[in-house]
Amino acid sequence: MQYSTQPRRSFLANAARGAAVLTASSYMRILGANDRVNLGLIGAGERGRHVMGLFLQTGQVDLRAVCDIYPEMIDKAKSKAPNAVSFSDHRKLLETKELDAILIGVPDHWHAAVAIDALNAGKDVYVEKPLTLRIEEGPRIVRAARINDRVCQVGLQQRSGAHYIEAKQKYIDTGALGKITLVRTWWHGNGYHLRKAPDYLQSKPGNLDWARFLGQVKWRDWDPQQYWNWRAYLDFGGGQVTDLFTHWIDVVHMFLGQDIPTSGVAAGGVYYYKDGRTAPDTINVLLEYGGNYTATFEATLAPGIQGAGVEFCGTKGKLYIDRGRYDFQSIERGAKPVTVMGPSYDFTLDHVKNFLDCCKSRKRPNCDVLAGARSAQASHLGNISYVEKRRIDFDPIREEILPF
Repeated sequence: MQYSTQPRRSFLANAARGAAVLTASSYMRILGANDRVNLGLIGAGERGRHVMGLFLQTGQVDLRAVCDIYPEMIDKAKSKAPNAVSFSDHRKLLETKELDAILIGVPDHWHAAVAIDALNAGKDVYVEKPLTLRIEEGPRIVRAARINDRVCQVGLQQRSGAHYIEAKQKYIDTGALGKITLVRTWWHGNGYHLRKAPDYLQSKPGNLDWARFLGQVKWRDWDPQQYWNWRAYLDFGGGQVTDLFTHWIDVVHMFLGQDIPTSGVAAGGVYYYKDGRTAPDTINVLLEYGGNYTATFEATLAPGIQGAGVEFCGTKGKLYIDRGRYDFQSIERGAKPVTVMGPSYDFTLDHVKNFLDCCKSRKRPNCDVLAGARSAQASHLGNISYVEKRRIDFDPIREEILPF
């Protein structure tokens, strides 16, 4: 496991204040309102191609380049943009001068390196969550975005979801919930963590660059499951905590405006799926935010329970929200519940549009890199507690794990 718990000097806050620093990249071409965005895709797996399709759906984007360690993935992406140039090394793609923006859909263990390289190359970046694999990577990416004056949107799309924005305005900002003391989150039965490698991958394809897939992760021989279902292995991702809880804790941060926990504790294990995975199939996390509230996360892959959501519990009522709707229930006698449905389409599209708007306006996007780093940081505290089997205390000013 690659989480570090050594005390560290955090530069997140300093990087945020450094947004006005001008560098040579600040003077690169600023897109006009009617200009098209030349996009490069790095990581052309299923999620990367899906978000790529949303970029193309806006009608504002031309896909100019695609990079992946497996040409079959590149071919699938190029079915929608046959003129895109193919690359196997993301650094070569980033040398393409005409590219304005980069969509990063690589596995989590590559997020930091690719994002920093792209930002340093003067590209605006849309990177899938979680922003980081390890807690110490966050300040480095924030710094790269700030010193290069680049737009960096993290794929926590709830921040662009219309019903999330509405629920916050109506029930959080107005104080309709009263004092919120507890936020419950859960995400059960997520099938992405149970993916089985197809038969054709049982032997490594000759044109799949396994060594480059591994990157800085220690060598191991070809394992189709670790390639295909990398979310189940802590060398490549943070399991359900960083893949799922990061979405929900970001909603908590968005709604309540406090995004640095003061402690974290977790427990769980591989209780059922004894298939070689190292990420727990069942996990519980509890984060404390100063003396204000606690946020919990509960998840299992066991087939007996399904569903996902967030519930804000206050002294005047409760607010439930997921990707499909929100429900508000006042504690007043006779009060009827209020239910509002969310969009009927994948509102990741709205997140993509917000990013493209910011590429032109140079404003901060809805899930700016600092917000994405903070939500990943909160999730990492849960995973560190799980791995080290102890309570993690966190200094919210220095943003450092406190010593034993």
